[in-house]
Amino acid sequence: MTDENRKKLPVFKLAAAAIVLGALVGTAAVYMKNSGSGNAQQVATGDCESTETIATALKPVIHGQVAALIPANPPRPIDGLAFNGPDGKPMSLADFKGKTVVLNLWATWCFPCRAEMPELDALQKGKGADGKLEVAAINIDTGDDSKPKAFRTENGINTVAFYRDNTLGTFNKLKKEGLAVGLPATLVFNSKGCLVASMNGPAAWNSDDAHAFLDAVEKL
Repeated sequence: MTDENRKKLPVFKLAAAAIVLGALVGTAAVYMKNSGSGNAQQVATGDCESTETIATALKPVIHGQVAALIPANPPRPIDGLAFNGPDGKPMSLADFKGKTVVLNLWATWCFPCRAEMPELDALQKGKGADGKLEVAAINIDTGDDSKPKAFRTENGINTVAFYRDNTLGTFNKLKKEGLAVGLPATLVFNSKGCLVASMNGPAAWNSDDAHAFLDAVEKL
């Protein structure tokens, strides 16, 4: 996608109405941020930069198409995220060591997710071409792989690798962390494996605004 075309992309509505709050196991449920989200302050931050450093670095580039991003407080690793790779074998965030990671949770029944997926695919094809960025779009449909694979084929999603978690474990882990209130949910990790920002709702991830934000993350 050219810079000119990216500038013409409409701004996604990132209000609560755009966040899909629905049934993940066949029964209706509304997922709310845990009132105990302050527990995140107690986790080990490892080699991650301070909250103030991250916020200062990212504040100038969180606007426009990625205005809904929230800097991590505190920036930290998130252990226990398990999913399957394109070959069906178990993976974790550690497999992306040394890369900026845009981790996205999506499902075929989530309409904002479906609209967002071509953006993520284009981001991987363009900005991710040098191997320094990985778009880990993890499908969380229950059941077998037929629906998500059909969606990818029908919509020409062929650059983003097919990551999968039909156990809902990844979603539930991020829900407990106060980072996923519905779908889509996106977390951005720097090359040290530290969560630096997150958002709920869709975004134009192949836009100039998103590219500028990810450029800043690469320097952290």
